[in-house]
Amino acid sequence: MAEPWDSHLSASDREIYEITGYGAGPGWPARPALLVIDVTLDFCGPEGASAAEAARQTRTACGPRAWTAVPKIATVIAAARAAERPVIYTRRSEARLAKRRAMNARANEDRPEGNEIVAPLAPRPGDLITGKSKPSAFWGTGLVEKLSDMGCDGVILTGGTTSGCVRASAVDAFNHDIPAILVADAVFDRFEASHAMSLFDLQAKYAGLCTAAEAAQRLRAM
Repeated sequence: MAEPWDSHLSASDREIYEITGYGAGPGWPARPALLVIDVTLDFCGPEGASAAEAARQTRTACGPRAWTAVPKIATVIAAARAAERPVIYTRRSEARLAKRRAMNARANEDRPEGNEIVAPLAPRPGDLITGKSKPSAFWGTGLVEKLSDMGCDGVILTGGTTSGCVRASAVDAFNHDIPAILVADAVFDRFEASHAMSLFDLQAKYAGLCTAAEAAQRLRAM
């Protein structure tokens, strides 16, 4: 089956990948928590808008790629709740919203209402919502301690963006010796190349990779 990164790899890349043995991945956690990373109005944009129109309206919007992932994320959320596994949502903290970043010329357009989780994935009582001031879900949030307190031995990653907050969270999970499983069709990015190569790099070195259907099946079997 073709992988999203196939068209971005040279023949030399493929040869080195085979030689080096990357991509073995961690084992599936026995007691995972599900992370739903930044699936907010600002990162999705208006439903039904083209990618360009979504970006015109909201600088961080991923448009159709985000909304294609939303039903996949919903599938994994439903399975996690049925398995009584923790569901943890992240979004930008108030401190981050208040800080205008020099890396984007349109940063002054950010609005607090854009930080709401999209309606199809709305949190329920008992879910954890944590604000974060940096890309990683682990940076300054106490997430490592929270996972330990909940008896979790790994995380399942969904949301956006693949090359930004999802990648940073996967690498930080690795840094904390927390096995991470990345749900490939339940993460999204505004840039196709960034999405594809981030999936390649993460599955090669830092996280396992699965589909939403596979994640749901694993969760239902717990």
